[in-house]
Amino acid sequence: MKLVTYIRPAGGPPRVGAIDSRLEAVIDLAAAAERFEQPTGAFTDMLTLLEQGPAALEEARNILERAERDAPAGLMDELSTVTLLAPVPRPRSIRDCLAFEGHLIQAMRTVAGWKFPPLAWIDRGLARVLGRGCLRPPRVWYERPIYYKGNPASVVGADADIEWPSFTDRLDFELEFGVFIGRRGKNIPVSDAASYIAGFTIFNDFSARDLQLREMQGRLGPAKSKDFDTGNAIGPWLVTRDEVHRPYGLEMIARVNGEEWSRGNSGRMHFSFEEIIAAVSEAETLHPGDFIGSGTVPGGCGLELDRWISPGDVIELEVSGLGILRNRIVRAKQPAG
Repeated sequence: MKLVTYIRPAGGPPRVGAIDSRLEAVIDLAAAAERFEQPTGAFTDMLTLLEQGPAALEEARNILERAERDAPAGLMDELSTVTLLAPVPRPRSIRDCLAFEGHLIQAMRTVAGWKFPPLAWIDRGLARVLGRGCLRPPRVWYERPIYYKGNPASVVGADADIEWPSFTDRLDFELEFGVFIGRRGKNIPVSDAASYIAGFTIFNDFSARDLQLREMQGRLGPAKSKDFDTGNAIGPWLVTRDEVHRPYGLEMIARVNGEEWSRGNSGRMHFSFEEIIAAVSEAETLHPGDFIGSGTVPGGCGLELDRWISPGDVIELEVSGLGILRNRIVRAKQPAG
């Protein structure tokens, strides 16, 4: 089941919907529940739906199936006519991981090429001959999942404009996917962690690379370089866990203005989401609506390619089974006052 938060063509407040893939339509779950004389409380917003747990998701699935069968008038809108917000417009929290070794190594190689080209040349040569270069993540990266916390207030959805921050000359996209937590839990074992995943979606963690390289010298992780309005794009929908049969075998593609820039696979994650959830929940409670990103798939950003986007570019991230997340880069609006 594909769940969305959207605004109907006539406007009004955000609605919680489910996608009828056959008709390429969105079904208003609250309106459908009312029409079918069922409780509507779970469909107030997506956070409420996730907080209600598996029973509410099953209720949504039953409503979707009945609506698909009966096609009642007034409950559906063509998908092309609605405005999609992020599936959870304001996640409870955002944790973005660095779960792909290849992304980190290639990023290190690009930076080495700028600052000390012989090192990058040696690393590439060793990788060609031996299958592995000399640049490696620090030991702690292999020992436990590494992540930073993002700003839930900066989240936007599919087709939203991304404002180019005034403080950067090198804005970058990042090809990621992620999960929303669907159950409250603490000290979750790896063996049980999958049951805490409500569903999967696509994530584009926009980053100001020139500022990030300076900030990382402070040894506290990224700060303002990943902290600006519209900087976290999530969508186009939440695909429930039961429909993602092989989460570690998903093809991932990034396109800029229709041209493919990179292609990768989720199977190259060093830590699975189950392992990440277990680590994150140590002595800390996870809540429905928490979001966890995978980090960038190898090759999935401009930094690795040393190729850069510009205002006006359209970025498309496609992940098999999860859809396409499309956003356009625009000049930042002038601040008020």
